[in-house]
Amino acid sequence: MAEKKRTPIAVWIVMILIVGGLLGFGTGGFNGSVQTIGTAGSKDISIASYQSALNEQLRSLEAQVGTRVTFQQAQSMGLDRSVLAQVVTQRTLDNEAAQLGLSVGDARVRAEVLRNPAFQSLSGSFDRDAYASALRRVGLTEAAYETGIRDDMTRTLLQGAVVGGIPAAPAYADTIATFLGETRDIVTAPVTAAQLTTPVPGPTDADLQTFYDANPDMFTDPEVRKITYALLTPAMLADKVTVEDAQVQDLYDQRIDTFRQPERRLVERLVFATAEDATAAKAELDAGTTTFDDLVAARGLAMADVDLGDVAIGDLGAAGETVFAAATGDTVGPLDSDLGPALFRVNAVLAAEETPFEEAAPELRDELATTQARRVIQTDAETINDLIAGGATLEDLADRTDLELGTMDFTAASTDGPAAYEAFRTAAAAATEGAYPALVNLDDGGIFALRLDSVTPPAVAPLDQVRDRLEAAWRAAAEKTAILTRAEEIATTITPETDLATLGLTPTPSANLTRGSFVADTPADFMTTVFDMQPGETRALPTDTGAIIVRLNAVTPADLASERMTAQAADITQQASAGIAQDIYTAYAEAVRARTDVVIDQSAVNAVNAQLQ
Repeated sequence: MAEKKRTPIAVWIVMILIVGGLLGFGTGGFNGSVQTIGTAGSKDISIASYQSALNEQLRSLEAQVGTRVTFQQAQSMGLDRSVLAQVVTQRTLDNEAAQLGLSVGDARVRAEVLRNPAFQSLSGSFDRDAYASALRRVGLTEAAYETGIRDDMTRTLLQGAVVGGIPAAPAYADTIATFLGETRDIVTAPVTAAQLTTPVPGPTDADLQTFYDANPDMFTDPEVRKITYALLTPAMLADKVTVEDAQVQDLYDQRIDTFRQPERRLVERLVFATAEDATAAKAELDAGTTTFDDLVAARGLAMADVDLGDVAIGDLGAAGETVFAAATGDTVGPLDSDLGPALFRVNAVLAAEETPFEEAAPELRDELATTQARRVIQTDAETINDLIAGGATLEDLADRTDLELGTMDFTAASTDGPAAYEAFRTAAAAATEGAYPALVNLDDGGIFALRLDSVTPPAVAPLDQVRDRLEAAWRAAAEKTAILTRAEEIATTITPETDLATLGLTPTPSANLTRGSFVADTPADFMTTVFDMQPGETRALPTDTGAIIVRLNAVTPADLASERMTAQAADITQQASAGIAQDIYTAYAEAVRARTDVVIDQSAVNAVNAQLQ
């Protein structure tokens, strides 16, 4: 816990230097007299601490979501308020420690400064010039930084005093371990339509109407957005682009290694410590007393560890000629390798391949044409944007540029035509009627603009239009119901001694199942159901394909004396104690804050926030 509480101060300097200055925007936006955003008791709440905490939390949020987060987005999530509350709470604790006369000595602060790698020279010793320079770059004085360290370490002492006497919770741990350590032995058997004694009758009109009324979502047509678009892709321009023969030849020459593959081999290499070991292993192979695979396993290796893949003769160094002279399946050696004496097994011979220019030219020409078409499109995009800004409609763009006009009925499931592009789907889903068109880039270098002409909201299709689909859905549901009913009938005949195979079922026993075990082809709450059952009890449960019968054969209590359960109980005890300690410290911090006079200068807070906009 002590290390955890020192982290904010270390981050204040080390992370600032590594990331490039989290306080880069500084306090330049304030006049020289404004240094705080408020007070907590007798302690000032500095602008720098609030700025640092804001940046640290913003970077942490970006790391979690995997993309850049603007301050406005973070602010809409309440990040600024959360950070302010965190900083205020820390300063109220600093104020509490001061009132209690709690602090750390200069020697502790000095040691903390000296061990910070940001202030050390290349030799690893403390560098006062580096120390002063680093603090100056982030707008801190030595006194301010060292005061921050002292406050942080004092706060850690305070936390230790509050939570240091928290006792372990063995009774709680044993209770949880007992709950988690119980196991069950069961036998399961699926029930399918084959076990039905009578076929499921067809639906009546009344059956269909009832099912249709009860399941409107199954027969609701999705929202349809009628889209007009103007689209231009490299493939649409490729035929209009002229590619010189010399360009194709140049590209072929640049990639000659791709079109002229030398003879290669699929090879595995097993390296030995000495030539004697390799020779002895080869002798065993020749005598037939072992195999190459056995030699690999005896070394504690997997086949992937010795697989070289497909290699050319030059890749094998001095061993190349011998390996390439071997036939498929042969093991040769010992031969020298860059790792030592080795045996080589040849798994396949790959003949040399050469693609002549005449065969490669069409594909290369298409590639060059597509690349050139991308350049043309990006060059034309500026002109097209000017036309849009001048009020041109999509129809105007199709008349005056290479953009091609089209329409489509777009739904959330559309993937054909331009909807194959994610950018198009995103734009189509977000479009609003009457909105000004915008030119959007596609991943392949194409561009498009679109217009939303109308929206047909989701609606339940008339029964007559979905009758075939309705009948199929009804039959599937009716069959599942019939199967479950049949499974329940069978379950009533099963005793603890019944062999489920005699009932025409296919039983599968499973032993030592815990609450976290998984059994395939069972309901999501299957293990919860099993642990609610009594020994010898049998139940029928619905599944996605029908039903399953489960019988609980045995219950085994947790063995708390076992090595596994002892370790688990210790982990639970540690987690429980840590959780209780954190809860107590949080409650203490809240109580301290409640009785501390806190004054916040909202204008100063707003000024800091404004610099992050």
